[in-house]
Amino acid sequence: MNRPLIGVSTYLEAGARWGVWELEAALLPAGYPRLVQRAGGLAAMLPPDAPEHAAAAVARLDAVVIAGGPDVDPVRYGAERDPRTGPPARARDTWELALIEAALAARVPLLGVCRGMQLLNVALGGTLTQHVDGHAEAPGAFGRHPVKPVPGTRYAGIAPEETSVPTYHHQAVDRLGAGLVVSAYAEDGTVEAVELPPPGWVLGVQWHPEMGRDLRVMRALVAAATR
Repeated sequence: MNRPLIGVSTYLEAGARWGVWELEAALLPAGYPRLVQRAGGLAAMLPPDAPEHAAAAVARLDAVVIAGGPDVDPVRYGAERDPRTGPPARARDTWELALIEAALAARVPLLGVCRGMQLLNVALGGTLTQHVDGHAEAPGAFGRHPVKPVPGTRYAGIAPEETSVPTYHHQAVDRLGAGLVVSAYAEDGTVEAVELPPPGWVLGVQWHPEMGRDLRVMRALVAAATR
């Protein structure tokens, strides 16, 4: 059986260093392609491009993953910037919103991870809480906490029990975007997963499955991509 091609959105970072080089680079934490590969897919990087090319990129893919990363620019959901919100990544916001819109329009399976879930919510008209406490350890250190699935949702069908997940975020879903359903919560009530009902396959998770050993979410995406 051919492995489905899973596109993963990618950083553009200045000053990346390897060997004797220090250059702007398209970067993606290795956990993402490894997770795709372990779940049975082929991984392709999707660095920022002009938004008008998003539909053509998505048309060549079997599924799309919007990766974690910097805070979404609050201007995207009509909010004033909180002092604790990080600097904007405008090119990445523009490209990933275009990828989300293209995937939704073409009904290509879509998974949003952390920032990717937040951006999915924003793409559908939702808003974000710009700072929550207790969902990140020290800078650069992932923590863990349990998430509880909502019975009857797609995510509950993937992981029906309460599960400890790797986490690193300080922003969260506030007002839900149009059509989205909450499919998991943290103990403090923070929204931890959202999804769109069928016929499409659209899921966002607030945690970082690429930093753990649980393959179920990615295997579900790969399965959807092979249909």
